[in-house]
Amino acid sequence: MLDDRLDVIATDHAPHTLEEKGFFRNENGALSPLGRVGEGYEKAHAGLPLVQHSLLLMLHYYKQGKISLEKIAEKMSHAVADCFQVKDRGYIREGYYGDLVIVDLNQPTTVKQENLLYKCGWSPLENFEFPATITHTFVNGNLVYGNGVWNESIKGQRLKFER
Repeated sequence: MLDDRLDVIATDHAPHTLEEKGFFRNENGALSPLGRVGEGYEKAHAGLPLVQHSLLLMLHYYKQGKISLEKIAEKMSHAVADCFQVKDRGYIREGYYGDLVIVDLNQPTTVKQENLLYKCGWSPLENFEFPATITHTFVNGNLVYGNGVWNESIKGQRLKFER
């Protein structure tokens, strides 16, 4: 990734239920396998619910000195817009849509079941502590999330492409 052999950092966001993935929550709330070994690759549900934590995961690697903030912005925003030729997005520029997040690099976030936004209700990152917190999210220049409060009256819009 650092030498640009990978174009973008993305997630497929595959929010399968625990049962579909072959797991359940035990009496302590921890994830445990259902014991359905040997069902075969063809029946396996691929992917993980990760979209909520993808930026935080990259900030974890930033704090470890493995990637720069500039490279994170490039691979998670600029290169995505360039690769898919998304019109007026992916950069902070006059006339572009303001799709932005504000992070606090000094406030940790611990992934807990109660702060998950996935409809499937679980994450492989539960109990992991990230070194940063997303404090605000803007979509099309509108504040949709700020310090734990959602404004669900603001909706996104269909992307436009320059192809």
